[in-house]
Amino acid sequence: MSKKKKILIGLLCFMMVVLNIIILTHRSPIKGNITLSMAVKGSKEGVVQLFPSMTGEFSASVNQEYKEVNTQQTLSFDIDVNTKYLRYDFGDDKGDWEVTDITYSYKDEVLPLQFVLSEKNALNSISDFEISDVGIKFQAVDEDPYIITQSDFSAFETQIAKSVLIKDYVINILAALFFDIVFLMFLRRKEEYLTLPAEIWGSRKLILNLAKNDFKTRYAGSYLGIVWAFIQPVVTIMVYVMVFTVGFKSGTTQNIPFTLYLIGGMVPWLYFQEALGAGTGALLEYSYLVKKVVFKISILPIVKLISAMFVHICFVAFAVFVFIVYGYIPDIHIIQIIYYAFAMFVFVLAICYTTSAIVVFFRDLTQIIMIILQVGVWSMPILWDIGIAPAKWQWIFKINPMYYIVSGYRQSLYEGVWVWDRFAINIYFWVITIILLAIGTTVFKRLKVHFADVL
Repeated sequence: MSKKKKILIGLLCFMMVVLNIIILTHRSPIKGNITLSMAVKGSKEGVVQLFPSMTGEFSASVNQEYKEVNTQQTLSFDIDVNTKYLRYDFGDDKGDWEVTDITYSYKDEVLPLQFVLSEKNALNSISDFEISDVGIKFQAVDEDPYIITQSDFSAFETQIAKSVLIKDYVINILAALFFDIVFLMFLRRKEEYLTLPAEIWGSRKLILNLAKNDFKTRYAGSYLGIVWAFIQPVVTIMVYVMVFTVGFKSGTTQNIPFTLYLIGGMVPWLYFQEALGAGTGALLEYSYLVKKVVFKISILPIVKLISAMFVHICFVAFAVFVFIVYGYIPDIHIIQIIYYAFAMFVFVLAICYTTSAIVVFFRDLTQIIMIILQVGVWSMPILWDIGIAPAKWQWIFKINPMYYIVSGYRQSLYEGVWVWDRFAINIYFWVITIILLAIGTTVFKRLKVHFADVL
């Protein structure tokens, strides 16, 4: 083994030790929303409002309608886990109310709520107020009846922390074992697995030159030249914006203008769409290079992906410009786009090694991929907010690795979420990507000996 390879193996071993420490010591923070559920029975219909607050000042509310008079109805409200005060509003008129089975839930943990009245102005337009072990009873005697309580999460957070800690240990150990097994398999067959990275590194100048040439020649002969590479995606985004903002009257999504929400999702998707299509057809387009005995054909899909990256970089800059025009100036989180772009590059490359090898023998695969991409833009939360999907079914959309990328771009542009705050989905994405990359490189290696015969 050469000295360079020994240094590389040593560096990889050190990185694996660091990765194991990070995985095994990670603890999921308790954050986000908890669900407050209660069984309500009233003598009249009305809107039950819940005003959560961390300071005692109440403004925004979450609402549920009570429709079944004198019948017990379960109402649920999502509130921030850091809530300190709760104001319960029961309609705007007189009536008798009974509230029982009040519970908090966070993921799989459910605990009963200890109903503790606020020290000041706890009751408004309320009489005959009674607290029991099962809940509360009262009579609303005037307009705007409400109750203010203090939220004590100490016992709840302790219980959640214990449950989360156990789950964290299990998930972290399984994740560490997976990466350790993959690394041991790599060490066992290091000569084979280092071949592709060695080829890429040794041909890095050639790859860059081919990518530049591919980008320039794609629109050679046209008057506008490479400008067409930017016109088509911009027109696509403008059409979607017009359809949804003018046609469907979409105003704001996740508290930002729909235009910005759309751009945040379309920028990574357009790269994925372009790179997957071009990477799949790389061997067909460069068939004259495939037939050359001395040419390293494993670099061709990478050439196509880098060529598409030139346009993507410009569109990221375009997205930042549009955000600034709308008054949403990206903060330090914007630097994470470099990471998410790299993650998307590796993910697409993993797929392209399989598709580019198979399409040589099965040309219909190109059309199948185009159909999948057409469906994909609608099936992913790019043009719509995932919040409109029922909570129990949202996981179906989130298991798509591109959800990780699209949401990551949005979190970098305007949500302000750091990548290390997404521990579980980070692990999931890279597990899927590593598996796809292993499959792709294996398929490519086994089939490449037949490429020249078929092409």
